[in-house]
Amino acid sequence: MFCLGALRLRGFPLRGSPGRLLSVCGREGEENPPSPAETRWKDRAETVIIGGGCVGVSLAYHLAKAGMKDVVLLEKSELTAGSTWHAAGLTTYFHPGINLKKIHYDSIKLYEKLEEETGQEVGFHQPGSIRIATTPVRVDEFKYQMTRTGWHATEQYIIEPEKIQEMFPLLNMNKILAGLYNPGDGHIDPYSLTMALAAGARKYGALLKYPAPVTSLKPKSDGTWDVETPQGSIRANRIVNAAGFWAREVGKMIGLEHPLIPVQHQYVVTSTIPEVKALKRELPVLRDLEGSYYLRQERDGLLFGPYESQEKMKVQDSWVTNGVPPGFGKELFESDLDRIMEHVEAAMEMVPVLKKADIINIVNGPITYSPDILPMVGPHQGVRNYWVTIGFGYGIIHAGGVGKYLSDWILHGEPPFDLIELDPNRYGKWTTTQYTEAKARESYGFNNIVGYPKEERFAGRPTQRVSGLYKTLESKCSMGFHAGWEQPHWFYQPGQDTGYRPSFRRTNWFDPVGSEYKQVMQRVGVIDLSPFGKFNIKGQDSIRLLDHLFANVIPKVGFTNISHMLTPKGQVYAELTVSHLSPGEFLLITGSGSELHDLRWIEEEAVKGGYDVEIKNITDELGVLGVAGPHARKALQKLTSEDLSDDVFKFLQTKSLKVSNIPVTAIRISYTGELGWELYHRREDSAALYDVIMNAGQEEGIDNFGTYAMNALRLEKAFRAWGSEMNCDTNPLEAGLGYFIKLNKPADFIGKQALKQIKAKGLKRRLVCLTLATDDVDPEGNESIWYGGKVVGNTTSGSYSYSIQKSLAFAYVPVELSKVGQQVEVELLGKNYSATVIQEPLVLTEPIRNQLQKKGGKDKI
Repeated sequence: MFCLGALRLRGFPLRGSPGRLLSVCGREGEENPPSPAETRWKDRAETVIIGGGCVGVSLAYHLAKAGMKDVVLLEKSELTAGSTWHAAGLTTYFHPGINLKKIHYDSIKLYEKLEEETGQEVGFHQPGSIRIATTPVRVDEFKYQMTRTGWHATEQYIIEPEKIQEMFPLLNMNKILAGLYNPGDGHIDPYSLTMALAAGARKYGALLKYPAPVTSLKPKSDGTWDVETPQGSIRANRIVNAAGFWAREVGKMIGLEHPLIPVQHQYVVTSTIPEVKALKRELPVLRDLEGSYYLRQERDGLLFGPYESQEKMKVQDSWVTNGVPPGFGKELFESDLDRIMEHVEAAMEMVPVLKKADIINIVNGPITYSPDILPMVGPHQGVRNYWVTIGFGYGIIHAGGVGKYLSDWILHGEPPFDLIELDPNRYGKWTTTQYTEAKARESYGFNNIVGYPKEERFAGRPTQRVSGLYKTLESKCSMGFHAGWEQPHWFYQPGQDTGYRPSFRRTNWFDPVGSEYKQVMQRVGVIDLSPFGKFNIKGQDSIRLLDHLFANVIPKVGFTNISHMLTPKGQVYAELTVSHLSPGEFLLITGSGSELHDLRWIEEEAVKGGYDVEIKNITDELGVLGVAGPHARKALQKLTSEDLSDDVFKFLQTKSLKVSNIPVTAIRISYTGELGWELYHRREDSAALYDVIMNAGQEEGIDNFGTYAMNALRLEKAFRAWGSEMNCDTNPLEAGLGYFIKLNKPADFIGKQALKQIKAKGLKRRLVCLTLATDDVDPEGNESIWYGGKVVGNTTSGSYSYSIQKSLAFAYVPVELSKVGQQVEVELLGKNYSATVIQEPLVLTEPIRNQLQKKGGKDKI
């Protein structure tokens, strides 16, 4: 035992001890002995879960409780071994994302009832939590997070320093400006939680078998698996990898390299502190964001855990190269106080009683990080009936909600709500070990940095997945990261600030993006669209398959359309452009972030229905250039013998042609809504194609534009974006996609019957377009919509409209508030701005303007 305040003088070394944390930390539940291992065995199982940490046990509990028979969990040593047993056990409603708030919410609501349901103590404390703001930009961040939370069930408030001091009287209040308070937050004993979930899983019929290490996974031709252990083999209809920091080893058994890396995380536990013992109620959990640590009450003392910088944090990289040491389960690493000393000092300054506190334990254990700190949850592309729930840096707060989420998905064939940010298929072959380590370091070190909109993180970049234009453009623009690719967000203007300047308000890209907007509206612009996901589908059943997958009709040969894949419940799983290249051969294009998400769905349906097709992912083979603006035709016509006139090369037509002897597949389409083409070509031809187009367009004043300008252009045209206006949380009718949904087509496409029922019942909400006059802030999406003093909806995306000099946003509102002219309010950075529902689109698309002009409708234009 030693005093925190004397650490700098004494340089005290302390080794972490093997054994249960409960015995060294005095955690609740230590009286409960582990349940005896099952003696039964099953040769067949509906689902085999590999891993007995809190996440795997939660999934077993939820599947069994929902009625699935033959749920088997296999654990290599004992339940909680790995990262669960030594976790600090924090629980919070807060998450900076959107739907992950639902995961946190479901976890906490489960934990509140679990003791009553199972008869097992869980040691759940709910004193609330306070995030501390000590800088003005943190206060802005809290306001930003408030509008993103307002339309959720989570309770969250910004509180003044006086209230903070009342709730946490041991604080040094000198620098504190505000707090973000979540009632109901707290901490739970991870061991007791897992044992309660295990008791519940057994109660509902699941078999939890340990020690039962999985030694081999063998896929069978019918999609089932043979799971081999020293006790015998189990034939499973599906397997779920929930193996924590052993997940890489499990993945390697079937040829997958999961991008995961173990990192060391330390926390410190003090002995009794008189000032803490004297308190009448438990202190709320404290998160000092500038100090980068959490702190909570542990009995009559305190527990605090820092997140050190990426330069100082420790990655257990030897486990990646050599594997997890055999037998490692409930061991800890040697503590290293030097690594966290600056955070210890910050904690002592913020909570002065720590200076006199004696340390009784330092816990330094492994937790698993994915590159972006978020777990990987769901079915894996390219392997039938192989699911994962791995990469949890915060497994305790995620365990309950993820167990329910995955259980619902497995049982009902579609996710209960959209969580594409957790899709295991967001990573690919470009995700190397070096990239994973660089990003894990960054993600750990950035745990408490300010979370800005349009945030970019630069570690591990660029990957091998750069377009052919990367070297040409990298010094001219601010690049964004899209599924491994680098893509221009905005281009630098001479004499202007070119740095990365994130902000909650308009920042240094605002004027350059306005210039790019004018470039496309008045002249001609070029954009690199290479990150698009691209699939080639052909074969004798290709038309039948696509007719089953898509709610739109199949385009004729030589044409393209916008099509949507729906879930069985009629939600929008994906939006793609479908081009019919030659009879029975199709080019499918999707957004960069949904490449493998969409491919998995297509492949799964092809196998399920026994369709005779060949599906090829050609994303990395093709580059894409977009050319758009009133002079696009004039510039491109100089380079090809193909007639590009409006009558010959119609809107949504696709043709193979040569641009200055470079073969391209040209589609007359542009997400800008202006005259334009997307030119698909061999990736190695990108630089040459770009050069000839830029040279040919000099007379027309050609120049570059990026994705920020494209977003402003598409919003003015009222073009929806998948992931914003539509996803698995929305149906296409409320999203205003009825034009693309052909309920009367003969094919019984996925979701057709559900959509007919949705239509018959009538809609409760609609997507509308809003204009709002703000000052120096624009909507981003996910902000709260207010009416009559209540939150009634949310924005989905937003931007500044450079044509009307106002902010523009899409938003979901109740049907009764969706009429043109309706006034509502949009909450931005703590202020409600008046907004008006407008007739969409704000700006007519070029094809519509063209049609009206031909009909003599200039007045309408």
